[in-house]
Amino acid sequence: MDYFVIIISAIFVSNIVLAQFLGICPFLGVSGKVSTSLGMSGAVLFVMTIATIVTWLIYNYVLVPFGITFLQTITFILIIASLVQMVEIMLKKISPPLFQALGIFLPLITTNCAVLGVALLTVGREYNLLQGVVFAVASAIGFGLAMLLFSGLREHIDLMEAPKGMRGVPIALVTAGILALAFMGFSGMV
Repeated sequence: MDYFVIIISAIFVSNIVLAQFLGICPFLGVSGKVSTSLGMSGAVLFVMTIATIVTWLIYNYVLVPFGITFLQTITFILIIASLVQMVEIMLKKISPPLFQALGIFLPLITTNCAVLGVALLTVGREYNLLQGVVFAVASAIGFGLAMLLFSGLREHIDLMEAPKGMRGVPIALVTAGILALAFMGFSGMV
C-alpha cells in the first residue's frame, strides 16, 4: 500500500511540475511538439531514475558515514551532470533526429531542478532505495504526463486563432496555469 501511495502522489497529487513547480524550463521550452516532449520525458525518466539510485547510494554510504552531508547538493549536481552527458552521447548515436529535436534542452537536463529535486526529496523523506526508485520513476512519469498533456494542448492552440497579444508564451502560461489547477483536483486522493 505504501508504494501505491507514493506512485499516485508523485504522478497526480504532488506532480513535480504542476504542483511543486520544478522542471518548468523544459516544460515550457520543449513542449511545442508531442514527439519532442515524448523524447524529453524518456530522457528525464532515465536520468531521474539512475540519478536517484546513484545519489541515494552516495548519500547513505559515503556522505552520511563520513559526516559530510553538507556536500549533498554539489555531489548530486555532479552526478546528474555526468549522467546527462551519458544520455547525450547515447542519443547522438541511437537517435540523431531526436538529438537534433531536443537541441539545447538536452544539456538543460543537467540543470533541470526536477531531477535534482527528486534526488533531494528522496533522501530528505528518508526513503529506502526501493521507495526512492519508485518515487523517481513515478515522478518522471508525472513529469512526462504533464509534458505530453501540455504539448498536446499547445499543438491544438497553435491551430486556433488566438488574439495577437496572447500568441506564443502568454497563452502557453495561461494554459499551464489551467492545467496546474486541473491537477489540484487530485489533492484529496492521498
